[in-house]
Amino acid sequence: MTLFQHLDERTPMTGRLAMGVEYDGSGYCGWQFLKHAPSVQASLEEALAKVASTPIRIHASGRTDSGVHATRQIIHFDAPVPRSQKAWVFGTNANLPRDIAVRWVTEVSDDFHSRFKALARRYRYVLLNQPSRPVLERANVTWCRDPLDADAMHRAAQALVGEHDFSSFRAAGCQSKTPWRHLHFIEVHRHGPLVVVDVQGNAFLHHMIRNIVGALVTVGRGERGDDYLSELMALKNRRLADVTAPACGLHFVDSLYDEHWGLPREPLGPNLLAFLGEWTGERALPDCPMVEFRRGRPLAASQEAT
Repeated sequence: MTLFQHLDERTPMTGRLAMGVEYDGSGYCGWQFLKHAPSVQASLEEALAKVASTPIRIHASGRTDSGVHATRQIIHFDAPVPRSQKAWVFGTNANLPRDIAVRWVTEVSDDFHSRFKALARRYRYVLLNQPSRPVLERANVTWCRDPLDADAMHRAAQALVGEHDFSSFRAAGCQSKTPWRHLHFIEVHRHGPLVVVDVQGNAFLHHMIRNIVGALVTVGRGERGDDYLSELMALKNRRLADVTAPACGLHFVDSLYDEHWGLPREPLGPNLLAFLGEWTGERALPDCPMVEFRRGRPLAASQEAT
């Protein structure tokens, strides 16, 4: 996929459609529809309904919290009427607020599901580490004026890789039935004044990444050592853990699917990190039961239960 792709305006697209969506979450209660506050889902469903002239219900690859951004949120819906590729993209964008945009749309088979077929989700947390407060980047980075040791943060984070009980890093109101998650990788790198926490896993608990980043910043400041994250995880108690990092620095940058779905590849966001040159889907997925199960490959009964 190139950065500039021709959008077909003649061929009607029907059946199940997948879309890539980008949004600035600053003004929303999060992805999911809520009656008492604006949501990304509600805005997108309203815009799609205007294009289709009938209500449309959408499903997303994952939910983001209030104030969290996304550069590759994958959604799907069953198109109630035929519209061209150009109409679905440009028509929807014409009816969306400026902080939400559709990047692409493609036809998928009826058994595709943006949430249940996802093999992994990837986030990037961006810290601006400099003495003066941010101006142009203020809505999509978290400012830290104390010097951070990114190498120490990276070393401490490696204790989280693999399948663990992340009770110490889940919000008190988390509704997940289990605190167990599988982190495929977590990396911390410095790029000039930017310190980036890059993390991928099968799924994440409520506030999990922000709670991890809060603890990593404590390590980066030199207040705790390399074993700090391992010690917190062993406690299995959120009340004894560290602070929650602000939402503004967190970006949902990739939702990974098996190659046979044929979803478009694109530069990994946010655009603030475009100089890294990485595209979606470049990291290899671990050989684990959940990935194999969602790819539709046969597993032993004991593996399916994990």
